[in-house]
Amino acid sequence: MVFEAPGAALAVVERPDPSPGPGEVLVAVAACGVCRTDLHVLDGDLPFPGHPVVPGHEVVGRVVKVGPGATRFRLGDRVGIPWLGSTCGTCTFCRSGRENLCGRARFTGYHLDGGYAELAVADERFTFPLPDGYSDVEAAPLLCAGLIGYRSWKPLREVRRLGIYGFGAAGHIVAQLARHAGQEVFAFTRSGRGASADLARRLGASWVGASTEPPPEPLDAALIFAPVGDLVPAALRAVACGGTVVCAGIHMSDIPSFPYSILWGERAVRSVANLTRADGDEFLALAPRIPVRTEVEARPLARANEALADLRGGRVRGALVLVP
Repeated sequence: MVFEAPGAALAVVERPDPSPGPGEVLVAVAACGVCRTDLHVLDGDLPFPGHPVVPGHEVVGRVVKVGPGATRFRLGDRVGIPWLGSTCGTCTFCRSGRENLCGRARFTGYHLDGGYAELAVADERFTFPLPDGYSDVEAAPLLCAGLIGYRSWKPLREVRRLGIYGFGAAGHIVAQLARHAGQEVFAFTRSGRGASADLARRLGASWVGASTEPPPEPLDAALIFAPVGDLVPAALRAVACGGTVVCAGIHMSDIPSFPYSILWGERAVRSVANLTRADGDEFLALAPRIPVRTEVEARPLARANEALADLRGGRVRGALVLVP
C-alpha cells in the first residue's frame, strides 16, 4: 500500500521484491500497526517526503535475507522495525545519547519504505529482537505506541497522580506501565464514555472523564497523546504547582494562548520527540515482565484505507494492526 501524493488514498501497488543492502535485513512482514503518525504523513501534517512511500513503522516480521556485512540477526529471527530508521551517528545529539534529535535521522514509513507491505528492508542496527509471549499482532503496537509511550512516561515514573489525555494505542500501554509503578491513573477521552473509557476503567484508571472535564483532584503530571493543542491549557489547569505537561505526539494542532497564571507555580510544558534505541531495549525488556498486554484488532492489509479512516474518526479501541 503506497502513499503517492498529498491528499491521495493509499494505492495497491505491485513492486519487485526489495533486496537488503550492506548492513540491512529483508523482513517478511507478519503484522504492522496503524499509528496516528501514519495519518500525519497522509494528511499533510508532516511535509510530503518528495517520493512515493510505503507507510507503517510498527513492523513485526521474520528475517528472510541479510545484506553484506549484516551479522546481528539470523534467518528466521523475529524482529521489529520502529519509526527511527537511521541516524548520522556523528552529530552532537547522536554522540550524547540523544539520537532521537538527530537532524539527519530518517524515519520508517516516511523517508524509508515501511511495513504496509509483504516485505520490508531495514538497517539491522535500528531493528529490535522481540520478546516472546506476544503474537505478531500483539507485538506490533509495542514498536511505536509502546516505545514513544515509554519515552514520554519515563521522566514521570515517580509522580503519584498521572493524567493521560487520549486513551488509544499509546495511552492504554502507558496506563499499564503507570499502574505497575503504583501510580494513580486519571484517563481523559473525547467524551468520557464509550469503548476507550471502558478500556481505561478495565486497565485500572481511578477516574475517567471527558478531556474538557477537570479531574477530581490536582494531577502531578499529564501526558497528552491526542494531537489537540487545546488540551495543553486544559492539562495545565489540571496539574498542581510544580507539575509537568508532556506533549507526546509528533504533530499537534496549534496551542491557543492561555493566561500566565496556569503556567505559574513552576509548572512545565515539554515535548517528546521520536525514540532512541536505548528506549527500545529498556521497554522491550520491561513489557513482558509487567506484563503489558495490547488491545488489538487485526485487519487485512488491503483494508488499510478503511483502518486509517476509523483511526481518524476515533472509532478504535486500543490499536489497529494490518496483516498482509
